[in-house]
Amino acid sequence: MPGLGQVYVGKTGLGRRLLILNSLTLGLFLLTVAIFRLEVIKLWVSPTAIALLMTVNLVLLFYRWLATSDAYYSVSDRRTPRWAKVGSLLVVGFLLVVPHVAFGYVAVTQYSLIKAVFGDGNDGAAAVSAAPGQPDPVPAASPLVVDDASTTTTSTPTATTELPSALWDGRERLNIVLLGADSGEGRTGLRTDTTIVVSIDPASGDAAMFSVPRDLSGIPLPVEMGIWGCDCFPDLITHLYDAGVNHPEAFPGPQAPPINGLKAGLGELFGLEIHHYALVTLEGFVDIVDALGGVTMEIPKTIYDETYPHENGSIENITIKEGTRHLDGHQALAYGRIRRHSDDFSRMHRQRCVLEAVASQTSPTELLLRFGSIAEALKRSLDTDIPEELLPDFVDLLPKVSTERISTLRITRATYKTGGAPGRTYYDTDQIRVDAQALLANPELAQEDLGLEDLDGTCGTD
Repeated sequence: MPGLGQVYVGKTGLGRRLLILNSLTLGLFLLTVAIFRLEVIKLWVSPTAIALLMTVNLVLLFYRWLATSDAYYSVSDRRTPRWAKVGSLLVVGFLLVVPHVAFGYVAVTQYSLIKAVFGDGNDGAAAVSAAPGQPDPVPAASPLVVDDASTTTTSTPTATTELPSALWDGRERLNIVLLGADSGEGRTGLRTDTTIVVSIDPASGDAAMFSVPRDLSGIPLPVEMGIWGCDCFPDLITHLYDAGVNHPEAFPGPQAPPINGLKAGLGELFGLEIHHYALVTLEGFVDIVDALGGVTMEIPKTIYDETYPHENGSIENITIKEGTRHLDGHQALAYGRIRRHSDDFSRMHRQRCVLEAVASQTSPTELLLRFGSIAEALKRSLDTDIPEELLPDFVDLLPKVSTERISTLRITRATYKTGGAPGRTYYDTDQIRVDAQALLANPELAQEDLGLEDLDGTCGTD
């Protein structure tokens, strides 16, 4: 604290003035944080503000260094060798610099993350250029059993799109599709095995999640899309992304064809305009959960798969036993991915619960301590069309949205199936749209009428 050293060596006048200045500045800073908490958080999602904070950090370091040097050299002790004075000053200087270096590391890492994921080059959509060939067989891994309580990303080009100047810009809801992409070893192309639409009311913070079965076939398309003569994509929705890669002419629009197709199809299915997407690969999900230190979950029922396809292309025997388990990234992915001895609908339920657990268990302290590894994992694996200039608007949602108030609509065969064909399942898309709109219009009434639950109430149950 500049000023304490001056008081100690007898320069009380200067010391007191510095201490008063420091106290007033610190008090003003703490008061600002307390009153304008969200505005302070917004500084960390603006590259311009981060650059300004780095400048302030350097100025503060220079100020503290001057005060320390002044107090140090004010002591006249001719018996102390010059080398000892200089050496001890360097030690003090090192301790002085450490917090500023730590702050600078976080700021530079955050700046790099925003530019890599949300920068101007990523305001369009991802696209897979060519389907990779099948690799050489990988030996099966040894069985993995999760029993105790402790226990190659695809780089993609982007296309630009015109975006609104403000996040809410007349919108009644914000709709984002979350995509889990399987493009690892042993896979051809990219399959969106996980498709979850999240719809948020920015005024109330009420949110809804719609998980789409991977075998949903014949998803409707707008009249300007498609080449199949049915105003739909006749194959499984998990293959729609790859269809956009192979048939770009079928999905015209402002972004890359795969994202044009997914946004349009899901929009038709739920009667919504899908504003943004976020896509993460299997390997990326593992890296992110590992970077967060894993996730603790209540497993209501043992699940297992003797031939589980590991994200590295190998085959393993994996078991996750019931009870309270702390899962690493690979285990959390397996829990949300296994469908052997189960089905797609149980898997969709588990996926929502994994997302809820990760979100609810991540504290600001953990984010700060693990920030470097989290940022690297996100840069390697996350692709989105959310631009950096809209990030402050997302910060405004923080105090409104709660994982305890997320309504969910489960699209199951028992409720919506209308027919099928080899490898395909057809659902009543008109009824899905009606129920989705009812849930968005009045969550409480729709939950009662349709027998739905909040996300928080369904996790921990089979």
